Amino acid sequence: SLSLSLSFFLASTRSKYGPHNEKFTFAFGLVFVQCLFNSAFAKSVLHLRQEPLPGVPRYLFAMCALTYVTAMFTSNKALEYVAYPTQVLLKACKPISVMLLGVLLAHKRYPILKYLCVTLIVVGVVIFMYPDKSKPPKQVGAELFGEIVVGISLICDGLTGVAQEKMSPYRVASHQMMAEVNDFSSLYLLGALIVTGEGLKFVDFVMRYPYCIANIIILSILSCFGQNFVFLTVTNFGPLTCSLITTTRKFITILFSILFFHNSLLRRQWLAMCLVFTGLLLESFSKKKKTMPPPSPKHAVFRQQTV
Repeated sequence: SLSLSLSFFLASTRSKYGPHNEKFTFAFGLVFVQCLFNSAFAKSVLHLRQEPLPGVPRYLFAMCALTYVTAMFTSNKALEYVAYPTQVLLKACKPISVMLLGVLLAHKRYPILKYLCVTLIVVGVVIFMYPDKSKPPKQVGAELFGEIVVGISLICDGLTGVAQEKMSPYRVASHQMMAEVNDFSSLYLLGALIVTGEGLKFVDFVMRYPYCIANIIILSILSCFGQNFVFLTVTNFGPLTCSLITTTRKFITILFSILFFHNSLLRRQWLAMCLVFTGLLLESFSKKKKTMPPPSPKHAVFRQQTV
């Protein structure tokens, strides 16, 4: 769903509208509509389930929403200055920022094997997607600002992970987190739309080209379903696991596209594949090792606990 959402985002925002070939450039407005859809969906699920919700401090949701919105906005904004493959390559380092800031600010502790898994996966993805052709110095200088923007997005990703880690003792429900975070995000974005004046321009653009509303609605629905699984993963397995899944998904998507179209792989890409899958196997091994109980004094047999 996230892959479809991203593909549709690139198609809809880069489409040209009207006789003057106007482009859709309203990042705040687009994300604002997405947050409204996400919040409505999460609240609908909470209403249907009618489960008791834990009393999580609201400031944690507010902090999480601020860093989440900033990460999303800067990530999309960077596409105006750098090519999409470059942005994906830099965002592949997200698990490192989530892990480092989790250790420094949330006092999270990980086993050595976890650090090794993250390093192997991230290095493998970076090697696999690294561009072959060198760019002219003028173009590299022009992209420097975009790379800095992506760096800000990575820091915000890490801070979002810190806020989510601080919520874990409260055993927050996934759809409660989704609803609260998108509510605060909508407030932040509404303020940005008013302060920057983008709100009126966004409404004017939609009024002049109403057929773009269908693109926005489809994108919002796809984003809604994708975010649903993101928050389910965060609440059940933690932000680091979620970032590893999304990073690995990018790698597998590109890998399947290469295999499907029968494109040949370079030697370094085969090496990258080995690194990524080694990291994934080690990650799977470490999880299985945690679920194994100590051996019985009578029977030296390992049995996996049932969850």
